[in-house]
Amino acid sequence: MIKIEITCENKPIKSFSFSKAITINEVMNQTTLPFCKIVAYKINNEYVTGTKLINQNTCLEVVPLDTPAGYRIYQDSVIFLFNMAFYLLYGTKYIMTMQHSIGDGVYCELESSKENIEESDLKKITEKMNELAKSKLPIEQINLSIEEASKYFYFFKRYDILKNLNFGHKQTINVYRCENYYDYYHRPLVAHTGLLDVFELCQYSKGLVIRFPKRCTCEIDGKFVMPKMLFSVHQEHDKWLNILKVQNIGDINKLVENYQISEFIQTEEALHEKKIAFLADQILVRNKVKVVLIAGPSSSGKTTFAKRLSVQLRVNGLSPLIIGLDDYFLPRIQTPRKEDGDYDYETIHALDLPLLNRDLLALINGEEVTLPRYNFISGLREISDEKLKMRADNVLILEGIHGINDMLTAEIPVENKLKIYISALNQLNIDLHNRIATTDFRKLRRIARDFRYRGYTAEATLMRWDAVREGEDKNIFPFQENVDFMFNSSLTYEIAVLKKHVLPQLASINKYSLVYNAAQDLISLLEHVKDIQDEFVPINSILREFTYGSVFKY
Repeated sequence: MIKIEITCENKPIKSFSFSKAITINEVMNQTTLPFCKIVAYKINNEYVTGTKLINQNTCLEVVPLDTPAGYRIYQDSVIFLFNMAFYLLYGTKYIMTMQHSIGDGVYCELESSKENIEESDLKKITEKMNELAKSKLPIEQINLSIEEASKYFYFFKRYDILKNLNFGHKQTINVYRCENYYDYYHRPLVAHTGLLDVFELCQYSKGLVIRFPKRCTCEIDGKFVMPKMLFSVHQEHDKWLNILKVQNIGDINKLVENYQISEFIQTEEALHEKKIAFLADQILVRNKVKVVLIAGPSSSGKTTFAKRLSVQLRVNGLSPLIIGLDDYFLPRIQTPRKEDGDYDYETIHALDLPLLNRDLLALINGEEVTLPRYNFISGLREISDEKLKMRADNVLILEGIHGINDMLTAEIPVENKLKIYISALNQLNIDLHNRIATTDFRKLRRIARDFRYRGYTAEATLMRWDAVREGEDKNIFPFQENVDFMFNSSLTYEIAVLKKHVLPQLASINKYSLVYNAAQDLISLLEHVKDIQDEFVPINSILREFTYGSVFKY
């Protein structure tokens, strides 16, 4: 008898026994599992197809859409389906570029074209995608020599892929084929087009948004609402990169190879400084602003940003004062708890909001305040000997995850505060169809920082990442449009600097680790990049917060 145990995310789901060898597809046909859509299978943490024959006792892991890995596979696969449909309709006259994530989808535009995507185009593409989905066409991964792959991509006018192939050192490459359409994706795709029946296309600006289903329901979540401020920040950065002729990893690699990367780095860092100086000018102009609130997701560079903003404020004749929100935690006995019973320090209700607002109002009114100090060992708030009184030239800076939530400073008049959202909004992609998610940039930053400064391995960082994202989804992202300004802290070149810091850590993760596949995704991404030495990075760069050698103390 052959015993097959089906698991999901390391949790047992069902067990079966069979008297003879059986394929995964045959196993799935004989059972009903509590998932809306299974997009992949794994055995020993290796992705396998449904035609895989099981002839011995096996632990078969299913990867449904509502898991982080399954969701990314589904997203990439829908993008593959979209580009296949687009090719079948328009040939190689136009090439679509997947620009960046936005809301619950990905924003796309025509590459190197002044023409816009119209509603009529959306209808045709949607109909073709649905037709392909209903046909349940197999999507096959095939291994080709670099020479063979180059011929296909030259035919499809995918010069972006060819550029990357020229910088690679591998003899072969894995390519995905569906009928006569070929494309490259560095992560796994679904087995057939029939699984890709939930998506939506929305026309916006010059292009369109490919929307993906909500993970928990496997359905499109209502009408699409564009986060306009976030979109404008993305478009501004994209326009700037177009001027510098840098969109994909191949462009960065070319700058490295041609010894032009130093000038590019200086230019990009100067853009950061110009933006920070602009924000400092806005604070000066709005002379009633006394409290600057800074918030953003993990590894956005908030600390360095706050310090650089302080420098620019001093240049403008202002004197910034930084207040730590951690000292306003409630006593531990009053701290709210999560469903599992642990203390929830990330909820805004873990802070003593009345005390914070009372102190801020007193400071704004010119009164002297004795600041609290939180003792993390005892879990009690203590009275410190630090007294604070604002002068006319002082500005308070508060940096924390709840900074842009109006509940934090509900009693502070609107004209007295200015809210800044900061995030590493990546615009660099592997190629026109393989985007690099903003969350991947932040993961790499955090892995580098956690290992150097906190003694955590890459495995430990990745194990905690989903919990980090859950907190961001609850406490930060819902408020990101409710700000005065946004600052994009990403640096297009940073992935090439971070590579040497994180690759050995990622490579050390055991094949049987729960985060092995997440690590392999990042390794696959980093394999496309040429190294950039740390010496090229300015000592006041936000990137130095995650590597070493920053001029600022943390």
